[in-house]
Formats: sequence, C-alpha cells, structure tokens
Amino acid sequence: MSNNDLLENIKKLREMTGVGFKDCKAALDETKGDLGKSVEFLRKKGIAKASKKMSRTASEGLALVKEQGGKISLIEVNSETDFVAKNRDFINFCKELSEINFSAKGNLEKLNQTNMSNDISVKDNLVNLIAKIGEKITIRRATFFDNDDGANFFYVHSAIEKNIGKIISVVKLDGIDKDNGVGQKLAMHITASNPLAIDKESINKSIIDKELEIIKAEITNSGKPIEIAEKISKGKIQKFLNENSLLNQLWIMDPKKTVSDILKENSQNKEIKIINFVKYKVGEGI
Repeated sequence: MSNNDLLENIKKLREMTGVGFKDCKAALDETKGDLGKSVEFLRKKGIAKASKKMSRTASEGLALVKEQGGKISLIEVNSETDFVAKNRDFINFCKELSEINFSAKGNLEKLNQTNMSNDISVKDNLVNLIAKIGEKITIRRATFFDNDDGANFFYVHSAIEKNIGKIISVVKLDGIDKDNGVGQKLAMHITASNPLAIDKESINKSIIDKELEIIKAEITNSGKPIEIAEKISKGKIQKFLNENSLLNQLWIMDPKKTVSDILKENSQNKEIKIINFVKYKVGEGI
C-alpha cells in the first residue's frame, strides 16, 4: 500500500470511528489495510479503553423527552462532566437515542440492541463514543407513557434545546382535556416540588420509618421526655407526608391551595385524577 493510499485509509478510518491518527495507523497495519477489520480492531480496543473508565462517576449529562400522538418517552444519558454534556457528538448521540427510546417504549435492553443510523448498534456506538470522547458515558434510565388511560403532559426546566434539559417531569392525568393548561402546570409543579408519591399512602414505608427515626432522635436529643417526643413526632411526620405527597403539596403558583384543590377546581364533567408521574433530574442519586 502506497503512502497516499495509507493516508487516505487513515482519513476514512478516522471519519468512521473518531479515533486518533496513531491508533488508526496501527489498526490498518494490524489488518493489512482492511477497513472493515480495522473498525472491528478499534472497537475491541475501544472496549478496553471504555472498561477502564467504567469505575468513574458519571453524574452529568442530559435528559430528553419525545412526544408523539399523545405518547411520551423519557431518557437520561450521563457523562462525567458538563463539558461533555455540551459536546455536539454527545448531544447528537442523545437525540438519536431519544428517537429510538420512543420506538423501544422505554425498554433499555431493546434500545441497546437497536441499530442507529450508521447501522451499528446503540451498545457498540456507545463504546465508540466513550473511546472518542474519553469519558465514561452511561444510558442510565428510560420511561414510556402510553395514552391508553389518560393524557400525558411534560415540562422541561431550562431547556438547552427543544425537549432537552437537566430536569424533566412527565405526568399522566385522567379526566382532563389535552389542551387544558393545568396539565403542563402540574408537570412544572412536580419539577419544582419533587414529590415522592401521588398520595401519602403511596410513600415508601422505609422512607417514612427512617424519617420518623430521625425526628424522634432530634426531639429526644433536645432533652424533651419520650412521651412528649412521641406527640411532637406525630405532627412532624404528618407534615413530612403532606410536603412529599403530590396531592397534598402546596400549589407552587398559589401556596394557599393544595394540588388537590387545583385539580378539583379544574374538574368539569369528570374528576381529574393523577395516574402516574416521573421526574428525571440528571445525576440525582448517583
């Protein structure tokens, strides 16, 4: 192979893989100039590079939402730094993932096996992107809301592009017209108020028990008798339940009313009910 041919193949291989000059030349030398085998060689090398990065923490990234025909999908993709989250290759990868996620209905296993526009699977494209960018990147979670039993609404907080941001909330309501503005306002409320569940009864018992334990310890440590601590703790845990259950939260646009009050006010022929909701805050809990 002439030097000109080699340089041309290196250029092609770099365009195909995004890998550096030296690695591309080494791959072509190893495979005697076969571009297809060189891509496979680099992918294997990329896997080795990526595996070293998997122990790092990826708590930045993007959340993306897609709505079509009243159905909504939501996905979170993480990177190590906010710098990479603003990288055009990363953003384009995430945008295509959002489209695939809608078709996969939030099934990550199906999504990872699906081929992207370059005819390479999501799973392998992810490895190539990690090798190219040099950071740990993970597809963390995905959700899908059908429209069989209600209408879906979403809100993107401080969107960097249409339907892309750091915090996105989706809520499904029954008994509401799709054009009713209270749906998106409720999604906005969820973004700001971070409820744990729809109602008090749905909050995880382990969370309540832990909170009660902390409340009792704080009161007891303040020197109050146990019987007084028990009485005060009941009031405090009730306040905790109200503040963390969506229906009982104070409405962010009118703190004199609860979310439940707002839904009642906007109910007409049929009572508006919250069927489900989800909030994605990039990196939360990592």
